[in-house]
Amino acid sequence: MTSVRTTRLLPQAYRPLFAHAGFTRLLPALAASDLGDGMSVVAVAWLAIEIAPPGRSGLLLGAALAAYALPGALGALLFGRWLRRLPPARLLAADSRIRAVLLGCVPLAWAAGVLHPVLYVALLAGSSVLHAWGNAGRYSLVAQMLPAEQRLAANALLSSSVSASIVIGPALAGFLAMVVSPAWLIGLDALSFAVLAVQVGRVRSADAEARTPEGAQEPQAGADRPSAGLQLLRRQPELLGVLALTWFFNFLYGPAEVALPLHVTEDLHAGAGLLGLYWALFGAGAVLGGLTAGALRKFPLWPVTLGIVAGWGLTLVPFGLGASAPVTLACFTLGGLIYGPFTALSYTLFQERTPAAWLTTVLAARSAALLTAGPVGTALGGPLIALMGPRGVLAASGIATVALAAVGAAVRIRSTRRPAPRPGPDDRSEPGNGSGPCGAAARP
Repeated sequence: MTSVRTTRLLPQAYRPLFAHAGFTRLLPALAASDLGDGMSVVAVAWLAIEIAPPGRSGLLLGAALAAYALPGALGALLFGRWLRRLPPARLLAADSRIRAVLLGCVPLAWAAGVLHPVLYVALLAGSSVLHAWGNAGRYSLVAQMLPAEQRLAANALLSSSVSASIVIGPALAGFLAMVVSPAWLIGLDALSFAVLAVQVGRVRSADAEARTPEGAQEPQAGADRPSAGLQLLRRQPELLGVLALTWFFNFLYGPAEVALPLHVTEDLHAGAGLLGLYWALFGAGAVLGGLTAGALRKFPLWPVTLGIVAGWGLTLVPFGLGASAPVTLACFTLGGLIYGPFTALSYTLFQERTPAAWLTTVLAARSAALLTAGPVGTALGGPLIALMGPRGVLAASGIATVALAAVGAAVRIRSTRRPAPRPGPDDRSEPGNGSGPCGAAARP
């Protein structure tokens, strides 16, 4: 347990979290698995190049990266009939065990000399097939373990852990790969998930899975269909609005991710070092920004979320104006700082507005939908760069993102002007918890 002196050094919003034994037991294991995944971003690609047949490295590289991520969307849709009723802790543990076993087979097969490319892709695909459900279990577990007023701070810590892993993981993998094979780095990722599975098992049933929270609703008829989560989202305008905003936000980020490397090489005539500096500064800003999310509880969540979307878009506009590298580096750092709280706020809105019995199903559907946004935006980036150039695409992505925030604000204002329905006995009057698509209680 965290010492009293250490707890006093924490910001006020985070202190109650470290008084909760279950959360403090889980957080280091979750952070370790995030770091393992961050290392695997490099290790999976590097190992694919090493074992690919001559002339097939590009094909195997694409297949390996897709297999490590995309099957989670398919698993979210196909396995709902069996997994939707499982408690969040069991979902997180099941995903962790599968990833530990199948990713652990990669270094063993490599050491035995039998890691054929087909086997490699199959192991990666199998390891990710329940990852959307595992991610849903992670945030549903937080919602069960903690009271509503502590969830935003907890989500901020979880999202900051992911952001930190994106900065630290690839750099650490690059250093370690000079000493050991990337296959063993994937083995370290497997080990991190084995530790997570053990720690989830140590969470007591009173905190994690034995009891249904007060006010939880029983699933409705037809909930076992694979599309049940998406159907519920269609009946929940506010949740659908959060999902739509997040999808288009990620989609509009895709072209910028493609354009930035070309901006560095073609417009700035620089090398990989400058590109790495852009992403390192963005990641550092995202970690710091994510940690500030815990202090945003007193503000209406919807307006803050829309402000983040607009703020990120504005930081991309100077790229299109021909700003120098130091200026755009500062803008990208600021963009990471602004973006940092977004994930925590998005998950908090889902946790507050979803019936407890449906939360894992809805979060799994959310993950499945969002897995498509980035690849679609990235695919669009190539043709756009051919038409507009890297600078133009970065600026266009920023302007379109600002427009997205404006559209979201207009929809919210329109919805809050409608007469609100009479609240039921279980309704709560928390920030961002209104009855309209954007939350009537979230008015400034």
